[in-house]
Amino acid sequence: MSKPKGPSLDEVKQSVLKAALPLVPFDGWSDRMLREAGAAAGVEAVDVLAAFPRGVIDLVVYYADDADQRMAEAMKGEDLAALRVRERVTLGVRRRIEAVAGSKEASRRAAAVFALPQHSIDGMQSVYRSVDAIWRAVGDTSADFNFYTKRALLAGVYASTMLHWFADSSEGASDTWAFLDRRIGEVMQIEKFKATAQKFVAGLPNPLSILGSFRHPRG
Repeated sequence: MSKPKGPSLDEVKQSVLKAALPLVPFDGWSDRMLREAGAAAGVEAVDVLAAFPRGVIDLVVYYADDADQRMAEAMKGEDLAALRVRERVTLGVRRRIEAVAGSKEASRRAAAVFALPQHSIDGMQSVYRSVDAIWRAVGDTSADFNFYTKRALLAGVYASTMLHWFADSSEGASDTWAFLDRRIGEVMQIEKFKATAQKFVAGLPNPLSILGSFRHPRG
């Protein structure tokens, strides 16, 4: 008779995260809270360790990645073809924030964990994955230098909008969405300037050929 198969790693992560979210506002993201969440979820300590080998920081990372996935799923139900790029990206950032709206204090505390020096790389990588997920969700297929500039610009918008949202007490987070619209507008101005500059530079003579004419004068 075969031994019953235990829960998958992802099932363990999901159940522990679900049990952890009500605890975080009171206990913060801590290894003790992780142990309590595992016990509350009925998960063996050895399975918790297998799912989160670095302890609670792995749970915080999983929390952010899970929100990215839920944002991507939400975006699949949107009629993106009817929207301009600016509107698509704005919607993507909004859906990402809405993915953690039910656990705002946990999200705020997660940002504080990522801000710690020992977790700063995890924080930067998490922000990158979030903005990359947003761009992919809105249909971005760039593979050149624009791939990186788009993500770098959106990272600033996303991070500042999240910080604004943490302190926002307006009805329906209306102040946050207005802030997001302004920040996206600023980025689009940068993109327009960059496109204009690229066209201008393309029309200039090659500086290397000019220098060459000085090195090899005619006549």
